Amino acid sequence: MVGTRARGPLEDRAHQPAAANSKVKLDVQKQQKEQNQPKQKKDFVTALAKKPVAFQSYSRSSCSKTVKMQIDRQLKIVTDQHNIPKESPMVEFPMKEWSVQLYLIDQDGKEQPATCFTKVTYNLHPSFENPNQTFHKAPFTCKNEGWGEFEMSIDMFTTEKGGKITVYHDLNFAAPKYDNIQTITFKNPSQNLINVLRETGPVSSDDDPRAAKARKAGDLKKRKTGWDYEKMADGLGKLSEDDLLHVIQLIHDNKSEDTYTKNDIDAGEFSVDLFTLPDGLTKMVWEFLAEQKLV
Repeated sequence: MVGTRARGPLEDRAHQPAAANSKVKLDVQKQQKEQNQPKQKKDFVTALAKKPVAFQSYSRSSCSKTVKMQIDRQLKIVTDQHNIPKESPMVEFPMKEWSVQLYLIDQDGKEQPATCFTKVTYNLHPSFENPNQTFHKAPFTCKNEGWGEFEMSIDMFTTEKGGKITVYHDLNFAAPKYDNIQTITFKNPSQNLINVLRETGPVSSDDDPRAAKARKAGDLKKRKTGWDYEKMADGLGKLSEDDLLHVIQLIHDNKSEDTYTKNDIDAGEFSVDLFTLPDGLTKMVWEFLAEQKLV
């Protein structure tokens, strides 16, 4: 396939947030009238109740959406190229066969499969017969023939329809093989994605001993129960402010020593890892959401 030596940036592609995480975070963002407050809340709940609350992945007209969790990883783009015995339309530029593959670099500097992505689309120069090529299995090898160098964009998806991260890669023939290492950011990853990313390095809560203990208990619990934590997190994001405060109170009153919570009254933030709730409390939260027709 004929390429071109002209280099021009392809159209920018917007980054989309990853799927909602099962780690629930509540933000306080503006003042609320005192007469509307629940009267028998404990200290941190009362403090939260003084202002409207917004859920992590839910935005209201009165508040803006904020990113609550980010995980950075090193993406390694590996390019191999060599001459092939085919006639080139440009005599001074021999025909090439080239391939591009994707890997992650773990905390020890070792190359690991990029299994965090469900599919990858390479957006090649428009002169290619099939300029948008999609692959579904790591290392997402894109192999083609041509004579020209160009810049491509690479769209990587953490779910079949979303969680897109876009990077740019310069395809050139200066060396038979070369690497392009870039930092990529996963925003608000789902619990499943967090577990996959943990295989290549720590996540933000891994340095917290309480979080590690809670995660171990939560992993055991996941094997014993059939709760849909993703649906639960999504449902919590759709609750009214008063109902959110009710759930916070439920968690505060019924949590176990393995439940991972974090209260930041000054920042107006309450966080809880849903996977670490005891069974009875999980059932209470689920039934409350079911009453609201949110699960």
